[in-house]
Amino acid sequence: MKIVYADAFKDQAGKIDQILADFSEKGKTLSSGRNIIKTFDLNGRQVNVKSFRIPNLINKIIYRFFRKSKAARSFSYAEYLLSREVGTPFPVAYAEECKWITFGRSYYICDHLEYDFTFRDIEKFEDEAQKESVLRAFTRFTYELHEKNIEFLDHSPGNTLIQIDGDQFEFFLVDLNRMNFKRLDFKQRMKNFARLTPNKEIIKIMANEYAIITAWNENEVFETMWGYTQEFQEKFLRKKRLKKKLKFWKK
Repeated sequence: MKIVYADAFKDQAGKIDQILADFSEKGKTLSSGRNIIKTFDLNGRQVNVKSFRIPNLINKIIYRFFRKSKAARSFSYAEYLLSREVGTPFPVAYAEECKWITFGRSYYICDHLEYDFTFRDIEKFEDEAQKESVLRAFTRFTYELHEKNIEFLDHSPGNTLIQIDGDQFEFFLVDLNRMNFKRLDFKQRMKNFARLTPNKEIIKIMANEYAIITAWNENEVFETMWGYTQEFQEKFLRKKRLKKKLKFWKK
């Protein structure tokens, strides 16, 4: 197994290796499904270990020779985000199981981060003033990503962890393996909000804040942001209906 350690954790390589060896039998499961996330103790420090599922046959070859694995990308993107002062759990290490010409599982290890809520929870807030405050803060955070030429392709409701710090909010990106680093034009910036929510009122608040920051036309910002949101939701629902039909025909 190939293991790459962050500089700050090279002296704990033996313990990290043991955590990986024990992954299937030990650790507290936080999430299971296509990928599995468990938490472990690393010399008194709580870390998360994400095990990415074994890729299909084609991707086994691609990840072996032509493209960085999801774990490797998560690790390098985390280091880059921190270098640009963007919040994300501190990267510890990543590991890859490789055979002669194929690729197996990969693992990404990072700090375990305690948080108060995610974007998904904002809609449930009963305090409308607090809801609007965090939405505007989140929009400013997203704007700062865009200004730093960071396109977070999985900018979805569960992938930003939010901490409350007095009357301020701190944001931390997770699930990092899909990102682009480039100058973003108007449409690309607006499309980056598409996965977050189908709630029109929330989109209105975020569009208003983005327009205030940029001095762009608010109506154009909202119409474009809302248009991409509807487009994404339509594709999402079509995919959901298709999966339902396939399950029916398999019975």
